[in-house]
Amino acid sequence: MRLSEFWLLADAVFGDSYARTLARELSLDAFDSLTPAAALEAGHAPRDVWHAWCEQMSVPLHLRDGGDRERMVPPPR
Repeated sequence: MRLSEFWLLADAVFGDSYARTLARELSLDAFDSLTPAAALEAGHAPRDVWHAWCEQMSVPLHLRDGGDRERMVPPPR
């Protein structure tokens, strides 16, 4: 997953404005309390950050594609 795809998914799943706020404010348990934005800046793979964020927010697997069934979201590792 590319970084641009990560942000497109974030906007689709959480909403344009709310996604950016969550990315800066939400602490991810899977990344030792880093926010999604900080985890990306630290060099973690967007795919891993995406699934950790969705897990933290209880987003079901079938909704993690942002409602676009054509979009290929790599499965969690």
